[in-house]
Amino acid sequence: MSTTNEHYFQYKGCNFVSIIYTKEHLEQLEHFEIKDTDVFIVTYPKSGTIWMQQIISLIYSGGDPTPVQSKPAMDRVPWIELPNSNFPARPSPRLSVTHLPYHLVPKALKEKKGKIIYVARNPKDVLVSSYFFHKHLALYESPKSFPDFVEKFIDGRVEFSCWFDHVKDWYAHRDEFNFLFMTYEEMKKDLRASIQKMSNFVGRQLDDEKLDSVVEHCQFDIMKKNPMANYEGIPTKSTDGAFLRKGVIGDWKNHFTVAQSEMFDRIFQERMKEVPLEFIWDNE
Repeated sequence: MSTTNEHYFQYKGCNFVSIIYTKEHLEQLEHFEIKDTDVFIVTYPKSGTIWMQQIISLIYSGGDPTPVQSKPAMDRVPWIELPNSNFPARPSPRLSVTHLPYHLVPKALKEKKGKIIYVARNPKDVLVSSYFFHKHLALYESPKSFPDFVEKFIDGRVEFSCWFDHVKDWYAHRDEFNFLFMTYEEMKKDLRASIQKMSNFVGRQLDDEKLDSVVEHCQFDIMKKNPMANYEGIPTKSTDGAFLRKGVIGDWKNHFTVAQSEMFDRIFQERMKEVPLEFIWDNE
């Protein structure tokens, strides 16, 4: 569903925040040249993107924390959709993140060049995290209310449009890419095994000591205190919140009413019935 909000513009069916993105750059990046050594982390917003910036940086540094303590995440692993990402000129291996739907990423990725790690998170937690993100950051329009934001999220009248479409489309087209599918929840449940799986996928072998270091330095509490990882310089409009807020499974239970949860479940079952994905909804 499209949005008429002046905070967004729409490009090929996807909503973008007007003061951050440009159509010109989005048009150009579809034709970016891709190298075999490129690695793209793909997420719908609020699905572990910053966590993945930290993890992939540490995998490529062999567990050495120096890069993640001395260089901002956005410089280490930039968003390709940002006009100032300078992706084509970056030295290899080019590590990047993106929230783009599958049909807007560089077309050369479908030639099995580069690698994609897609991370999905259960949508109730994504919705709650996104709600507080919009309340906290100056870049975004403040939500009128939580019930209103629930409606907007379900309808796709938010940045990067509909969660259901994003996950479904990437999953449906996964065989077109060098593709690894992960969930936020499996990473929370067994971070070490998840990092091992990702490092194997990108061809970076880590011994036990290096793996231990990666695990240690991408713990949520450590990242939250690290100014190179926590995006503390981004302009805010309230002191209530943080770029990295909780990083837990099941926080939606503190915000959804029973009626909202049951409504969301019905919509989820209908929209995702053809997608054989299991999501973890709570920490129990």
